[in-house]
Amino acid sequence: MEYVYASLLLHYAKKPVTEENIKKVLTAAGIDVDEVRVKALVAALSEIDIDEAIKSAAVPMAVPAATAPAAAEEKKEEEEKKEEEEKEEEVSEEEMAAGLEALFG
Repeated sequence: MEYVYASLLLHYAKKPVTEENIKKVLTAAGIDVDEVRVKALVAALSEIDIDEAIKSAAVPMAVPAATAPAAAEEKKEEEEKKEEEEKEEEVSEEEMAAGLEALFG
């Protein structure tokens, strides 16, 4: 992931995304550079318009916001389950007390 971040940083700074520049960024960040990964990244990015990729990637980011009500509903269901479990625990404690009374009179 840090390799992709380095390439995005270079692109944002309007610097060429080359093997040498990616190595410099990663080294400056204190990351051990894997030559094979750098070469593979540069080769893959040479065929991609980074600006277009960023624009197309930004659209799906709005999708999780639409699922927020579902997440709130799941949280509510979890809280209900916890309440039910607490009620079950209370009942079982009462039953245990009744059982102890029977044992010791």
